[in-house]
Amino acid sequence: MGSITTPEYDAIVVGAGFGGCHVLKTLREKGYTTLVLDAGSDLGGVWHSNRYPGARVDSKIPLYEFSNKDLWSDWTWTEKYPGQKEILKYFEHVEKKLHLKKDIKFNTTVTAADFDGSANKWSVKTKNGAEFTSRHFILCTGSFAKPYIPSFDGLKTFAGVSCHTSNWPHGGLDYTGKRVGVIGNASSGLQVIQEIASDVKHLTVFQRSPTCALPMRQTKLKNEDQDKTTYAALYEKRKQTFAGIDREFNPKSAVSVSDEEREKFFEEIWAEGGLTFWLATYHDVIMDKDANAYAYNFWRNKVLPRIKNPKVAEILAPAVPAYYFGTKRATLEQRYYEVYNQENVTLINVKSNAIKEVVPQGVITQDGVLHELDVLILATGFDSVTGGILDIDIKGLYGQSLRSKWSKGTFTSLGLLTSGFPNMYFLYGPQAPTTFCNGPTCAEVQGEWIASVIDFMRDKQYTRLNADTGTEKAWKEQVEMIGNLSLLPFTRSEYMGTNVPGKPKEMLNYLGGLKMYTEQINGLLNSGFPGFELK
Repeated sequence: MGSITTPEYDAIVVGAGFGGCHVLKTLREKGYTTLVLDAGSDLGGVWHSNRYPGARVDSKIPLYEFSNKDLWSDWTWTEKYPGQKEILKYFEHVEKKLHLKKDIKFNTTVTAADFDGSANKWSVKTKNGAEFTSRHFILCTGSFAKPYIPSFDGLKTFAGVSCHTSNWPHGGLDYTGKRVGVIGNASSGLQVIQEIASDVKHLTVFQRSPTCALPMRQTKLKNEDQDKTTYAALYEKRKQTFAGIDREFNPKSAVSVSDEEREKFFEEIWAEGGLTFWLATYHDVIMDKDANAYAYNFWRNKVLPRIKNPKVAEILAPAVPAYYFGTKRATLEQRYYEVYNQENVTLINVKSNAIKEVVPQGVITQDGVLHELDVLILATGFDSVTGGILDIDIKGLYGQSLRSKWSKGTFTSLGLLTSGFPNMYFLYGPQAPTTFCNGPTCAEVQGEWIASVIDFMRDKQYTRLNADTGTEKAWKEQVEMIGNLSLLPFTRSEYMGTNVPGKPKEMLNYLGGLKMYTEQINGLLNSGFPGFELK
């Protein structure tokens, strides 16, 4: 019998969402043999797996799409904030244009990757036993690849149907006329709650902390609503803003302006809807406690009139905020607060009445009450930013484990590389703008930088690029310094890693904004990676 050879590529990419698709397209156009491995059965990444009712984007159109003219010139959206099904149709359109699937292996879960220091190559192993080698290893696993499920006593004993929102059955889940419980009410939880409340027999929401939901201002779109003469300039503009969108923070201080000016400005950005009240507000709202209080009180005064029961209103929008406004991920709603006026909806504040255990019949709270359920939905969030990367058993130089290296804190060079793991890159990962940046914008900025690095190595005939530990230390200090100027460290959240027990508390995102970030990563590349190991 002949020997079995291991396939070899210039680059192996993990993940076929926005990031993986863009990296594949870019590298392929430059002539690199590239293979994408994805655990799902089709393109879309997080949009392929998150099929729960109401799932939709929170960045308005046309910000949430690729800037490639070949893709947007003959594509039109039906809604300002498209739902999951329309996003998947968009990926079908991307495939028809770019023919990406010929270089993608679906239903292929990457379990391990090892760097061979003598050959300067990566060996990538998969769950089905296949193994591939490549010069470069690029992780496009996304920020929300690994769901977080709290260790509720008795969860596995539940006799009904149970799932995390990110693992929603592809064939759907029958909740009509059923008794449904939802644990968690952040982005996915909120979307599920407002979508299913009218169809279930009874809905019990177990709120872990209130969500400061903002008005989505959803609208239907026609062709004439999408002026494509503005698109090229818009896509350039989104690379110059803090969050990769079309708006910037107000440079004035919420504290120093008059009450009249502040109220007028708040009303304007509230009326605009979407993420504007979060990412285009006064710059000091996320930094100054007094400025933050102005924003929270304005938000609360908008919400309270929509909730009939004062006791329920105090749980949803407490007089004393549960955390600083904007220090948890912003959520967008369409009828979330009206849901709690329905007679078939019960709200449980688990901060004061915790979940004691899950039993076959439902959930028992600390007060001894059994909440009988047919369906239990876990909208409990994610081991965000690092979870998807560390789910893979990655070993670098001398067998060093990435899990071990990052066990007490994350160290990266500019949120793209980490020392001891040569030729490995992560897109939309830790210590980059990531969850404070519009996904497609970040995918393009980082993806093009990675491709330029690979060009640099090819042109200079290098086979190894290993990040500098000094650069890592300096970058972590910068990330923490900027983060500590904000109010984020005061809040238990996925931004700080503190939503997952045992995870180190640290700034997982770079808060200097996309423009400043881009200048720094390009500066490193243009200077030839001083201090890095190149061979």
